[in-house]
Amino acid sequence: MIDVYPDKYEPLLEEKKRFIETLFQEFEHPEPVLYRSSPSHFRERAEFKIWHEKGTLSYAMFNKGDKTPIKLKSFPRANKKISDLMPALLEKVKASEPLARKLFQIDFLTTLRGGTLVTLIYHKKLDETWEQAAIALKESLGIDLIGRARKQKVVFDNDYVIEKLNVADKEFRYQQVENSFTQPNAGVCEQMLSWAYQNSLNSEGDLLELYCGNGNFTIPLSQNFNQVLATEISKISVKSAHFNLEANHIKNVNIVRLSSEEITQALNHEREFRRLAHIKLDDYQFKTVFVDPPRCGLDDDTIKLVSRFDRIIYVSCNPNTLRENITKLPQHKIEKFALFDQFPYTDHIECGVILTKEKI
Repeated sequence: MIDVYPDKYEPLLEEKKRFIETLFQEFEHPEPVLYRSSPSHFRERAEFKIWHEKGTLSYAMFNKGDKTPIKLKSFPRANKKISDLMPALLEKVKASEPLARKLFQIDFLTTLRGGTLVTLIYHKKLDETWEQAAIALKESLGIDLIGRARKQKVVFDNDYVIEKLNVADKEFRYQQVENSFTQPNAGVCEQMLSWAYQNSLNSEGDLLELYCGNGNFTIPLSQNFNQVLATEISKISVKSAHFNLEANHIKNVNIVRLSSEEITQALNHEREFRRLAHIKLDDYQFKTVFVDPPRCGLDDDTIKLVSRFDRIIYVSCNPNTLRENITKLPQHKIEKFALFDQFPYTDHIECGVILTKEKI
């Protein structure tokens, strides 16, 4: 949960690969290509409980089902920014009664090539005395800072960081908002983006993307298609996606706040949506669909939708639901197979597959 074991990294990764090969043995597919993480300092975000004991504070984590705190002096899974900031931040918080009192959690959100944001979370109302101490803390450490309490959110100066990721020798900028989903392992995220980009080069037609989030994949993939229509249901993510399109000067993407079920209804001309009033769906010539769904995978209606496409680019955070979904796409074969080690030293592995419809 806490330590890293660089000497065990490769054997553990090979175990994951063998598991995936067994899980997908019923399908014909190329050998999965492995995309490795750094063996240490790989997480761009981390959340810690704060343990109060005998007048002092400690970072703490808990094993599932166990209320005994594991007090931390370091966290080598976190990136260097977090690792270096943790002791300095805690010492300054300890020295300030307004900052220390009733503090129960500290969240870190950092980047490979951008800023750092820290959130202090309390069981008390944040008053003017706290704000003065928080401003001094922010300025002394050179970070952005948020204070949270019940029905309160106090921000100095931004509630987001700007990440910079390189794909195909080009830098892309991403707004990543506090308390919303972002990829925790930015090094592996860059490899995922590059894999999707390289495997969609010279594409014909337009791209439909479901579950686009803040435009993580949308932005580099837009380079390879005439037009992109991307959907997402989270208001925060849609807002960030629009910010990111503008920041990267992307002009050929429309993002709409629709669920996969709703976009299916719209494409089938079963229902009209005001959120699509400015978009002429019949002007799109979709040949490729990109999906990066939640752990539950694609529902049956969405599977019916994606089955129409000549090519499906599917990034999955749950190999089991990916396998179940592929069994329901019998006309498609696995053309490319990749494994992305987002979470070293766990059983978790993310998969990427390119599915192409067989000619009949």
